[in-house]
Amino acid sequence: MADFDVIVIGAGPGGIAAAYGLRAKGAKVAIVEENLWGGTCPNRGCDPKKILYSSVEAIENARFLDNYGLTGNLSVDWPALMAHKREYTSKIPSGTKQGLDGSEITTLYGHAEFESNGKLQVAGTDYEATDYIIATGQRPAILPIEGKEYFQTSTDFLDLDALPKSVTFVGAGYVAFELATIANAAGSDVHIIHHNDWPLKEFDQSLVQDLVAQMKNQGIKFDFNIDLQSITKQDNQYILKDDRDFELKTDAVVSTAGRIPNIDTLGLDKVGVGTLKRGIQVNHRLRTDNSHIYALGDVVSRVGNEPKLTPVASFEGRYLANLLTSDSSRPIDYPTIPSVVYAAPKIARIGISPTIGKGDSDDYVVKDLDLTNWFTYFRLGEHVAKTRIVLDKQTHTIVGAQVLSSKADELINYLTTLINKHETLEQLQAEIFAYPTVASDLPYLF
Repeated sequence: MADFDVIVIGAGPGGIAAAYGLRAKGAKVAIVEENLWGGTCPNRGCDPKKILYSSVEAIENARFLDNYGLTGNLSVDWPALMAHKREYTSKIPSGTKQGLDGSEITTLYGHAEFESNGKLQVAGTDYEATDYIIATGQRPAILPIEGKEYFQTSTDFLDLDALPKSVTFVGAGYVAFELATIANAAGSDVHIIHHNDWPLKEFDQSLVQDLVAQMKNQGIKFDFNIDLQSITKQDNQYILKDDRDFELKTDAVVSTAGRIPNIDTLGLDKVGVGTLKRGIQVNHRLRTDNSHIYALGDVVSRVGNEPKLTPVASFEGRYLANLLTSDSSRPIDYPTIPSVVYAAPKIARIGISPTIGKGDSDDYVVKDLDLTNWFTYFRLGEHVAKTRIVLDKQTHTIVGAQVLSSKADELINYLTTLINKHETLEQLQAEIFAYPTVASDLPYLF
């Protein structure tokens, strides 16, 4: 008889959601972790990042109202801000483990690796389950260039005791824009280097260019079309060079060139689990090539275009908990999923892109809206607030949107509800929202 009904490998939000869901259905469950209980998001990802970002929001809101009744300058006390962050993160591992133990989920600490007999070895001990769920997530990628050992990662940045006077981010994706915004607001001289001139490629480029312009106005430097070749150390600084005439001296250099799945040491080849560059291959039920092994979260090579986000992993964990404890065999059905870059201002997207909407004018119409004269943004003193809305011509519903503003995260969540519920303007007008708020602005988007 197997030791467990299910063993979950990885105690991040997705793995934990699966473990709790399985246990609630009466399954005998174990969960394995080799690093920090709770995983990346609460320990060294979205949660600590958002705590540090809180200072950015305060400074940005104050900047908007400069000359509109608010005077004085705000500044970031980095050690105090970091202490605030650590007050939160220091409790995550122990609190997570206590919660799992209290729910009668067996916790196993150590590296997990499949063996050729199908069992799972954890810290030298073999365990067997009827089914396994891989939820090991991703880690920061390090560019393979000369001097790569000098790179720091987002993990390092989010736990710096002291902020460097200058810091350079290599790669212009989500992480670079977010960490650069934090470092700049805290007083560091910030550069972002990117190998082409297409940052945040998942987003509408007209809005991205507006965002880049805003960040440049705040003092962040962008070095596009730079193919970085080497990093050398000189005294306490680092010299960055390409193969032409680019040269930059900086106090710290952070690799923000994407993330890679944690699959290379799991022994997946021994149990017939196929992988791709972007992660583990799964079908529409999150099952791998091995009928008793499933995968979820960031470690998966996506079947569709679902973003690799913490809420997606948790959604998949709940799905697998139901799939493995019921007679249901329905494929996973994702709602339309929003994503946000926490820069200054924020940029957010959901659903059909404006580019697709423009290209299919028979079915869609794209509306470009300047929001700065709306009361919400006027009262804040915000000078750049825009959205591009994609409307379905037949159903008269919103099917996609991209937003650039300090309230983009709030607005995109409302739009997520409208899109997933297929609400029309008439249905929306049948509701009464608190006024004046972002929610009460929604009818103006149609």
